[in-house]
Amino acid sequence: MFRFVFATALLVATVAAGPLDRVAYSHQQNPDAHAQIVSYENVLKDDGHYNWSYETSNGIAAHEEGLGAHNANGAFSYTGPDGVQYRVVYVADENGFQPQGAHLPTPPPTPEHVFKTLEQIRANPPKDQKDFSLEALDATIARLRQY
Repeated sequence: MFRFVFATALLVATVAAGPLDRVAYSHQQNPDAHAQIVSYENVLKDDGHYNWSYETSNGIAAHEEGLGAHNANGAFSYTGPDGVQYRVVYVADENGFQPQGAHLPTPPPTPEHVFKTLEQIRANPPKDQKDFSLEALDATIARLRQY
């Protein structure tokens, strides 16, 4: 009997609640849903170099150029829900994806003792490691000094 009463009460509560309002940010109400492509270009050269770009009617734009899967650099921009224009410039290479933009957080500065350690390694490179590269170490030091 208790189960019957509980199930009936649950059914009555569900029916009485009625349908939920649709989310205000639905596909039909989103102006970006009707954005048109204003320009589009995609070029792939025989030597593996490529570039592409596009722009849409709602202000989204992006471009990239690179060489195969080895490296790429480009940028994209869009207007956020707050009305602010955001722009990101990036490089993607052996050091990973490296975006830069005024709105992106930046890492804390590298402590000086890390630079001292890297400089000591540079001055006395390990002789027993065949895959050690001074060029890679210099690139790492240069990248860390950017911040």
